[in-house]
Amino acid sequence: MKTKLPPPNGTAASASDVARLAGVSRSAVSRTFTNGASVSADTRAKVLRAAEELHYHVNFLARGLSKQESRPVCILVSNLHKPYHAQLLDHITTALQKAQRISIIINVGDDPAAASGALEQTLNYRASATIVLSGSPPAPMVRRCVEVGQSVILVNRADDLPDVRHISIDYETAMRNAVQMFMRAGCQKIALVSRAVRTPSLLAREEFFIAFLRAQNITPQLWRGASTSYEAGQQAMRELLVGLDPPDGVFCINDLMACGCIDTARHEFKRRLPEDLCILGFDDIAQAAWSGYDLTTFAQPYAEIAQAVVQSVAVQPSAHNAKILLYARPVWRGTMRN
Repeated sequence: MKTKLPPPNGTAASASDVARLAGVSRSAVSRTFTNGASVSADTRAKVLRAAEELHYHVNFLARGLSKQESRPVCILVSNLHKPYHAQLLDHITTALQKAQRISIIINVGDDPAAASGALEQTLNYRASATIVLSGSPPAPMVRRCVEVGQSVILVNRADDLPDVRHISIDYETAMRNAVQMFMRAGCQKIALVSRAVRTPSLLAREEFFIAFLRAQNITPQLWRGASTSYEAGQQAMRELLVGLDPPDGVFCINDLMACGCIDTARHEFKRRLPEDLCILGFDDIAQAAWSGYDLTTFAQPYAEIAQAVVQSVAVQPSAHNAKILLYARPVWRGTMRN
């Protein structure tokens, strides 16, 4: 069995190395690895044999830097420890991979300065598009990407920016349905559990929910914590259920808070769900379907968002002045009377 040659000098083999070993020109190597290019069967066989011996792989990124479709796609995201963000990122990166696009993920965190620096990096990478999943990068930085000709795709942001593709959820319809679900369950004392510092998507959910409740002559009790974490949900229940007039229905701005509410209501206050208390969430994270929670919620259209991202990446920046509105469907489980 013939031993394969190691890459020269311990480095990755180049197309020139392959050409020398195969005894052909550098352009013959390029044509061999270019779909549809003209090259004889004998030359192709020589090049492929030399490439195998040298462990040669085509550097498609370097070859395609001048081509929009070959450049990487940058994804700016924060709060990757939270189930919603992780689930959405999984769907988007999987869809991009199937479309043969390279993803560069930049974790911007919650620091606005860090977010601006991260968005600046996408310009250095010559990304074909920047997908903003976080509420952190400020609008001026997004505008700069647009000004230099980069495609920008915003997911669940309220920025009124031209030449940017917006992918948003129809929160108005979802929150109208949420209020109808509480009315159907017979709830009259309803609390809204959210966060003090709100992203555009959280703010939209709150405003529509409150407006539709008031149309039913119900003013919700508002509870806002420091975060949208499981622990914040626990704290919300401890404060809401000790009062003289505790709620009989709770809308949690996301599923993670709802999980904390459920555990505390059941185990610390011995509330029966949904007989004594109805709890509704939003996102449909994987934990929502666990038998310990069985949470009624609204399903984020993860797959549809991912597909819309892939389609948006494929269009030219000049075609980006568009808005895509997706529907979040209700998922009935055991924490709401039906």
